[in-house]
Amino acid sequence: MAPYDLPGGFSYGGVHCGIKQDGALDLGLIFSETPCTAAAVFTQNQFAAAPVVYDRRLLQFNPEGVQAVLINSGNANAVTGVQGMAATRRSAEALESVFGLNPWSTLVMSTGVIGVALPVDSIEAALPELYQQLRSDSEGFKNAARAIMTTDTRMKVVTTDADVGGHRILLAGMSKGSGMIHPNMATMLAVITTDVAISATALQLALKAAANRSFNRISVDGDTSTNDTVAVLANGSAGNDIIDDPDSRAFTAFVEALSNVSAQLAQAIVRDGEGATKLVTIRVSGLKNDVQAHQVANSIAISPLVKTAIYGGDANWGRILMAAGNSDIDFDTTQVELWFQGGDKQGEETEPLQVLANGASVDYDESEASKRFSQPQLLIDIRLGDGPGQSTVWTCDLSHDYITINSEYRT
Repeated sequence: MAPYDLPGGFSYGGVHCGIKQDGALDLGLIFSETPCTAAAVFTQNQFAAAPVVYDRRLLQFNPEGVQAVLINSGNANAVTGVQGMAATRRSAEALESVFGLNPWSTLVMSTGVIGVALPVDSIEAALPELYQQLRSDSEGFKNAARAIMTTDTRMKVVTTDADVGGHRILLAGMSKGSGMIHPNMATMLAVITTDVAISATALQLALKAAANRSFNRISVDGDTSTNDTVAVLANGSAGNDIIDDPDSRAFTAFVEALSNVSAQLAQAIVRDGEGATKLVTIRVSGLKNDVQAHQVANSIAISPLVKTAIYGGDANWGRILMAAGNSDIDFDTTQVELWFQGGDKQGEETEPLQVLANGASVDYDESEASKRFSQPQLLIDIRLGDGPGQSTVWTCDLSHDYITINSEYRT
């Protein structure tokens, strides 16, 4: 399949509207020729940004009439009060006017510095150019993906197809995120377009299931942003029978496809974590249920001591046990087993190396453990008992560059 096999009926674009001082693209658009069924999941941060509040309200009463997603980067429009809410609504209404859309048909997303007034005049002035720049091909798709980046070092895009009810459907996703990344959600924005026909209720259920397997399973630094939003737009042009039964095979097939795209976008965010040099997979098993396993995995993923050891190539498994023990989950420490497995950028993996059995160190080669910690991909596999609960979380190491990037973010 071509790198960007895009669903029909959508077009994309990105322009510079003046928010970013370096002239980079900072205003992106995803546009549908026809009204879409839409769903979204949002940050759980209490300081939810103005566009998050706006989009939540819009989807409550118009989940089947969305035609556009307008995204600016460089300004979060968060903690901006009534002025921020007015700026969000004004930018949406301006786009609807330029494009001749119905009211309340535009989702708005923002990402960047918190607490700064959104320059809505600049956004409004750039909309005619954005209209002219829209394209339904790979270049338009990439322009939109570039326009939503902040401290990202690369654009993050995924396309795939799937068989749903005997029809080939397409999905195309883009995301941004590099720091302030932690469930529930993170400084991450993502938009996925698809040509599947699906009801609003079923789409929301599908997105929630996909997010719980992907975007809510990543952590860069343990901080949850004010702006997190993941949205899906479905225009129904694939011609399949509309999916409205969550117990149907078609729904299951679509959830798998959506989860696949979401997981790839989520992992791309972790790979591009601020200052990150390694992608780390933490797999926890053996507990009473998945919720407990996830809590332990998160505790390991956000530990600065674990993350700095990984950066230094130090297979200091004592820090991993420390973090697991701080998770507030009870388990029998005499049953704990721990393995490390490394991998290179081409996907070649080392053999798993066991370092702990029955809660105590086993005889292993320290140089082999260090070898696994020095590779660009690392799997930490910890078993805490014989229960059915399991969870996988993706994180990254913590380097000197993370401190540099975030100490100089506004300067």
